[in-house]
Amino acid sequence: MRSPQVIYFDAVGTLFGVRGGVGEQYAKVAADFGVKLDADLINRAFYQSFQSAPKIAFPDLPQADIPIAEYAWWRSLAERTFSQTGDLIKFADFEDFFKALYAYFASAEPWFVYEEVRLALDTWQKQEITLGVLSNFDSRIYKVMIDLDLTDYFKSITISTEVGAAKPDTQIFEAALSKHQIDGSPNLAWHIGDSFGEDYQGAMAAGITAFWLNRDRQPTTNPAKLAARTIDQLTSLI
Repeated sequence: MRSPQVIYFDAVGTLFGVRGGVGEQYAKVAADFGVKLDADLINRAFYQSFQSAPKIAFPDLPQADIPIAEYAWWRSLAERTFSQTGDLIKFADFEDFFKALYAYFASAEPWFVYEEVRLALDTWQKQEITLGVLSNFDSRIYKVMIDLDLTDYFKSITISTEVGAAKPDTQIFEAALSKHQIDGSPNLAWHIGDSFGEDYQGAMAAGITAFWLNRDRQPTTNPAKLAARTIDQLTSLI
């Protein structure tokens, strides 16, 4: 396969993950507010709420209003999570707790970089391949990536809240391509991500060569997944 001109990466689940899971990190912050949580229960409720939530994208919203919309989106998700587990009533001031939680996830503390990521990025950078991030994240990603010492690898960061469209919508892929003047030639790009629907199928629909990152090597009987270009770590491609 011909080397790409640009490689795009999903962020969470691809470049970095949450230490011990979302439930563990939520429980850690809640303990500072005198609230004890069942981390496993919170983790399950969070992902159920996340899957049913609308995509984090705000079409036609002025750039200045995006941080407010991002905060409200995540607060609503957290409130649904804690309501589902019956823990919401435990907080004397849920707003104070959520402010601390939101700021915490803008730091390096809850995150870890996957073991092979820097080796893969170093290799592609030495090959003078342009690297970009393409993520359904919010604007906290800029600080997180600085704190995780990842920023210098990437020439562009494209996020759903700023584009106004979230993966698998073709619009966000086109926005990322245009930053490197290859919007008319998507075949010059690769996209790597851990979500089969959002990353793999979304990129393929946009004409980009896609790789599904199945880190846990989850078995599947889905014909589409079986036919997909699949890797279990980034270094599989170097």
